[in-house]
Amino acid sequence: MKFIKSIVIAIFCVVMTVSGQETKNETPPKKPDLVLVFTKTKGYRHESISTGVKALREMGRKNNFIVLRTESSEDFNPENLANYQLVVFLSTTMDVLDETEQTAFENYIKAGGSFLGIHAATDTEYDWPWYGKLVGGYFSGHPNNPNVREAKIDVLTKAHSSTAHLDDAIKRTDEWYNFKNLNPNVTVVMNLDETSYEGGTNGENHPIAWYHEFDGGRAYYTGGGHTNESYAEPDFRQHLLGAISWCLKRS
Repeated sequence: MKFIKSIVIAIFCVVMTVSGQETKNETPPKKPDLVLVFTKTKGYRHESISTGVKALREMGRKNNFIVLRTESSEDFNPENLANYQLVVFLSTTMDVLDETEQTAFENYIKAGGSFLGIHAATDTEYDWPWYGKLVGGYFSGHPNNPNVREAKIDVLTKAHSSTAHLDDAIKRTDEWYNFKNLNPNVTVVMNLDETSYEGGTNGENHPIAWYHEFDGGRAYYTGGGHTNESYAEPDFRQHLLGAISWCLKRS
């Protein structure tokens, strides 16, 4: 009986040891990435901003990132920005950061941070050349009467997570920006076909979504997102999610 008892004790110890090893070797769940969505406006204010924030929050809940929204430029300080893996400018307009806040954001990007600009992010900070290069260009107008219209978009690559789900050419209804001071060092993933609508002024080279690595960080811009309806479109939502995934260095 003593022999059997010894065997039982030995087996119990082995089981507990193995069990402890399994528990120890389990990979803990990855902490959600924090995404700061900046929506301050000093010029035109888009009605779709709140809809866009809601859509980004919904995406975050399903894709392990947490969206925190701010209208306060005071949040652009070194201590606060260090908490975020991505900063989104969602239809910001005109001068939204002072010089101290601009420096803090520049240092955030230089330290490996990421930026995503949506729609009017190119209608922002015209007197800040660094930002112009980061976002990739500036707004120079759009069609009028109506400003929202259908256009054809050529998808130039499907090798990026923001476009992998799209056909080679798609049609969307949105407000289509014309651009100036385009940064030639970005990689364009989607180009507007100006023959498909009236009001384009960039010609054959009319990028509408692009990305690049810039000054130590990552930056992506998409020109869509003027309308509330945009944020209910499955393809546009997946486009945004793919852009976020790249900015978060998941793809």
